[in-house]
Amino acid sequence: MVWFYLVLAGALEIVWAYYLKQSQGFTRPGPTIITLVSLVGSLLFLSLSLRALPLGTAYAIWTGIGAIGTFALGIALLGEPASAMRLAAAGLIVSGLALMKLSV
Repeated sequence: MVWFYLVLAGALEIVWAYYLKQSQGFTRPGPTIITLVSLVGSLLFLSLSLRALPLGTAYAIWTGIGAIGTFALGIALLGEPASAMRLAAAGLIVSGLALMKLSV
């Protein structure tokens, strides 16, 4: 169950990061509310995963899920570039996440 909490926390990190961009510096109320609610939810589920997982592992995987998910959303929804170097860097992050998961 703790891994489910951690993945959910990472997914909510993607949500708040995306809506943080959409909030335009907290000037738009709807995206601002979504940002804050998903941020709190992300931290809540991260804290639940920390009941059983090592801090370093949980934090690295949480931020990695958020980084890769936000990277993918940026490409898919915001028209950010998908250059070979950026994709290779993302691949390294995913490799690191897999190694971190296998280390527990």
